[in-house]
Amino acid sequence: MFLRRRVPESGPLKAAVVGAGAFGRHHATKYAAIMGKGDVALFAVADPSPETRAAIAAQHGCEVVADWRELLGKVDLVSICSPAVTHYEIVKAFLNAGAHVLVEKPIATTREEAAELVALSRETGRLLTVGHQERFVFARTGLLDLAETPLEITCWRQGPWTGRGDDVSAVLDLMIHDLDLVHTLVPGSVSAVTAKGLVQYGPFADEVSATVTFACGTVTHLETSRVASERKRGMRAVYADGVVEIDFLTRAVINTTPRPLRALDIGDPLGESVAAFAQAVRIGAPALVTAEQAAQALSTALLIEDAAGVAQGMTVSQPRVAAAG
Repeated sequence: MFLRRRVPESGPLKAAVVGAGAFGRHHATKYAAIMGKGDVALFAVADPSPETRAAIAAQHGCEVVADWRELLGKVDLVSICSPAVTHYEIVKAFLNAGAHVLVEKPIATTREEAAELVALSRETGRLLTVGHQERFVFARTGLLDLAETPLEITCWRQGPWTGRGDDVSAVLDLMIHDLDLVHTLVPGSVSAVTAKGLVQYGPFADEVSATVTFACGTVTHLETSRVASERKRGMRAVYADGVVEIDFLTRAVINTTPRPLRALDIGDPLGESVAAFAQAVRIGAPALVTAEQAAQALSTALLIEDAAGVAQGMTVSQPRVAAAG
């Protein structure tokens, strides 16, 4: 049993990163970048690879460990950037040890795990937020401030195979970003889901298309692929008085509604996410992405997986309907 660490009233917060793959290395760099402000110090990075640990130590001069358990009770905040299937165990351990947690998406891989982590965050009084960094990009456009609810939303997110994130389906790896944004635009619960999927490299779906209908009547179409021939990333929202369409690659924004939107500024969403997390921990403020919101996006993602019905050894599934609620 680890004693819960208390955040110091003065001096820098001790930060750690678990998992130094592509995303984890970026998290470490972002913590290192804000060290100069005196609020945060990159204390340690955990990764099982000796080569990766050596590279991190050389780059940042911080402590490196092979086992993340060595950091329990020693840090104030932590970024969890390990494979998705490990999120639940590691997040739970750090919350219980008194650390505030930023975990890369998804928050967990089952509804039960996500619900337990949400409850544990409340019980321990520790902040739990999830790496849906594109929320920062959307917030700058002003789209999240609109009171009107879209009648229809279409999202597309496609790219070539990289091998990253293949411990889960393309729904939990990629589409969940769009589901987070959809849930910020559309209030209420999901009433129906239909989906179909393609397994190319297996054992999980690498390409999924889904239609999600909300109780309020909004219909959302989502297309996600990690085996596409080229990159495509965009979103189209149809309102009663016009359309907003965003191409995230060209940064083009089409807005025929009477409500003004700011230009698409990609900026540094991960840097903003890490800095906002550290600031929220320091002043006791809520995070932009709450654990409850991340759990909601996960729940819808799992409905889509159920509807797609893609299992190991299958090729293309027939559209099915998953019960919502």
